[in-house]
Amino acid sequence: MQHYNIYDMGLDANPANYTVLSPISYIQRSAFVYPNRVAQIHQDTQYTWGETYERCVKLASALNKLGIKKGETVSFLCPNIPPMFEAHFGVPMSGGVLNAINTRLDAEAVAFILQHAETKVLFVDREFGEIAEKALKMVAVKPIVIGIDDQYYQDGKLLGSQTYEQLLEQASTDFDWQLPGNEWDAITLNYTSGTTGNPKGVVYHHRGAYLNAVNNIVSWDMGKHPVYLWILPQFHCNGWCFPWTLAAAAGVSVSLRHVRADAIYGAIKDHKVSHFCGAPIVLNMLNNAPADMKAGIEHEINAMVAGAAPPAAVIEGMEAMGFKVTHVYGLTETYGPCILCEWHEAWNDKSARERAALKARQGVKSSMQEDLMVADPQTLQPVARDGETIGEIFIRGNIVMKGYLKNPTATEEAFSGDWFHTGDLAVWHEDGYIEIKDRSKDIIISGGENISSIEVEDVLYRHPDVEEAAIVAKPDDKWGETPCAFIKLKAGAQVTEKEIIDFCRANMAHFKIPRNVVFGELPKTSTGKIQKFVLRTQAKEM
Repeated sequence: MQHYNIYDMGLDANPANYTVLSPISYIQRSAFVYPNRVAQIHQDTQYTWGETYERCVKLASALNKLGIKKGETVSFLCPNIPPMFEAHFGVPMSGGVLNAINTRLDAEAVAFILQHAETKVLFVDREFGEIAEKALKMVAVKPIVIGIDDQYYQDGKLLGSQTYEQLLEQASTDFDWQLPGNEWDAITLNYTSGTTGNPKGVVYHHRGAYLNAVNNIVSWDMGKHPVYLWILPQFHCNGWCFPWTLAAAAGVSVSLRHVRADAIYGAIKDHKVSHFCGAPIVLNMLNNAPADMKAGIEHEINAMVAGAAPPAAVIEGMEAMGFKVTHVYGLTETYGPCILCEWHEAWNDKSARERAALKARQGVKSSMQEDLMVADPQTLQPVARDGETIGEIFIRGNIVMKGYLKNPTATEEAFSGDWFHTGDLAVWHEDGYIEIKDRSKDIIISGGENISSIEVEDVLYRHPDVEEAAIVAKPDDKWGETPCAFIKLKAGAQVTEKEIIDFCRANMAHFKIPRNVVFGELPKTSTGKIQKFVLRTQAKEM
């Protein structure tokens, strides 16, 4: 017998009281309320919110004329310049699904993505024309190719029969775009870095993108009209959903083609940048920039850092320069940040080193994420909140992906037990804050003891001559594995292997000390993460 419920009678959802959640509604509002406010800055070019909205509608119209239908993939191989920002609105307005491709990939990887995503239209910035041309030769079903001809960049090779701007010129501003029929519809497709085998295609829905865009504002106290510098690539988790965040906050999107310290500091000073995101490697680069480059900044700058656990020493250095650092955690599968180190005012009284150590923790669930736990990966039983017991991080909620494109087995494994399995190992502190100890594949087991590579790296970053450090496992006949350090020294520094090992001996338990030290450049992904799988291979061959 069905339970009688007075609240189910005559109270159905209808167009007057229910609208699907989609972040493309944010740009419509900002264009209406702030049509004359600057939305985008790209060197000497500026677009207002009114102009940006019109360009996005034209892009949707043009894609519609090219035959894009609901649920078809539109790929962009493009740096952080206006067409990439506008694609986050124009593509879903057309009903298409945006696939922003990692610009650091080789032709084979790009070809795999184009085929797997079944890309119908490919937009290519001229900087990546040669890579795209090679990739297209490997693709059986060729997409329509449109070139992006940035007036401020003349190198590379321009592909396509027409350019992005020519396409917009022929399009209509009267295109009647619609919100999706269902907020669970796909909005974007992002490929994981694929360090082992082919990358997986992570599918986002409109609901998650809408919620995480607002989540960023709440988590970061962004308020209205933030000035945001694009250091983080927009191909990485759709720039952690910040294109949609900027539309919701009517902020300013400051383009940046190449991530260099001089360009970053120049943009910060010229445009009074208030916010930027980046990997710890970016903060490290800014930390180690010449003093004259850093001079002249007199406003508060908020830096959101993720991508790897930042060494406390790096956070300490940024805060000493007046940058306010917020540490967040997330994955491609969680739309970027969904866990943050929520700050408590009582912590302000602690020493700089204590504050940095607290900020190095990943933290607690963000406002729009439903649940988080550190648990045994087999039993899903939460671990003790003692700051010592290691478990895997599990997440569930509205800002978790739909799943992996055309890969039901991987999707089922990722959601086993009705939690998303991150593969990251962490401890749970008494106050409920989590702290990553390693990726499951990065933990070093030496003589039966678990060694956190992050913990050893944290000590190495405190050495005055170390610019970058990475610890990986090196096979050992006696111990099974021992820590091996790969170090990039600061310019002009001269340090021996013995001096590094002696420094570690003075600052950590002896079984954690690296047995080998290798000096040189460290291989990195496009988002600044050190490629430990490359270093593990090197250590194995030593």
